[in-house]
Amino acid sequence: MPIEKPASSSTSGTPLAAQPRTQASLASSLRMAIGRLNRRLRNEREDDSLTLNQLSALGALERLGPTPVGELAAHERVRPPSMTRIISNLEELGLVVREPHPVDRRLAVVRITEAGLGKTAADRKRRNAWLANQLRTLTPEERKQLRDVLPILEKLTRS
Repeated sequence: MPIEKPASSSTSGTPLAAQPRTQASLASSLRMAIGRLNRRLRNEREDDSLTLNQLSALGALERLGPTPVGELAAHERVRPPSMTRIISNLEELGLVVREPHPVDRRLAVVRITEAGLGKTAADRKRRNAWLANQLRTLTPEERKQLRDVLPILEKLTRS
């Protein structure tokens, strides 16, 4: 199913023949571009002593606050036993602590520590610096286009 009729010229600088013409080709092109950007950002990690799953769990705890392991697993879309292993490893490193649930004492919540916050901040700072440097190579119009598409990309991440 066509998305739109291509114009005679492209404002993005992409040759018209290379622009996606169907929903399927748009999905494929978007997936590949985001995947390449994601891999490039992962390569900018300052500290490879943590796995990507561990960093993701730390970031989720930073955003969510103290969270039961099962809820964290659901949020991260991993199985609870996998999240338990991730949390155990992070706990051994002093990056998270388990504490009693404030309401249901049968449960525990996981909280990120100051050391964990330091790890996520350092990782975020390095990758943000790389991306900011790359954005400087774009034209003002290209940066505006990226700003305009951000809400759409955010919407896709919530589906």
